[in-house]
Order: sequence, then structure tokens, then C-alpha cells
Amino acid sequence: MTYFVLYIAVIAAIWWVYRVGWSEALKTILSILIPSLLIILFNIKAGRLIFKNPAVGIISVLPTAFVIYRGSKPLVFGITNWIDRKSNEYVDTQDIVDAEVISKKEA
Repeated sequence: MTYFVLYIAVIAAIWWVYRVGWSEALKTILSILIPSLLIILFNIKAGRLIFKNPAVGIISVLPTAFVIYRGSKPLVFGITNWIDRKSNEYVDTQDIVDAEVISKKEA
């Protein structure tokens, strides 16, 4: 069953890359994946420490999910800005058009 879910996730990711491009797809996937992993890891650790059972930590995900999601926004924002900055550095000079500005009086 796990492989089926992973298969569907990979197919959805490939379709998303095809639809919007590499950089937008990477930013979207990271904006979903980073908070999700942080929420899961925190609740497993909290479940082990507080309740001595990781299953209880996963069940208690709702109260902490909102706080961790909001707390991970600056990290996600920084990563997406880094991706945008890297993609803006590699602009081809062939795509740039030189133009001169002529006023109406000179024309």
C-alpha cells in the first residue's frame, strides 16, 4: 500500500513539473514537504518524550501542526527566494533586447 501511495505521489509530481516547470514545481513541493516533515518529526519525538509512545504523538498532531506550520514559513520563504535568485542569475543575453528611447519631439 505504501508503494502505491508513493507511486501516485511521484506521478503527481512529474505531472506538476510538466505543467508549471521545474522551479515552480520545486518551490511548491518544498512548501508542502518541509512543514509536513517538521510536523511529523516533532510529534514523533514529543510522543516518545511525553507519552513514551510515538503513536500518541502522531495523534496529537492537530494542536501542534498549526504552530509548526506557521513557524516553518520563514524557512520555506527563504528557500524559495534562494531558488528564485539562482534562476535569475542565469539569464541569457540573447533574450535581452537593446532599445533606445526617442522622445516625441525628436521623432
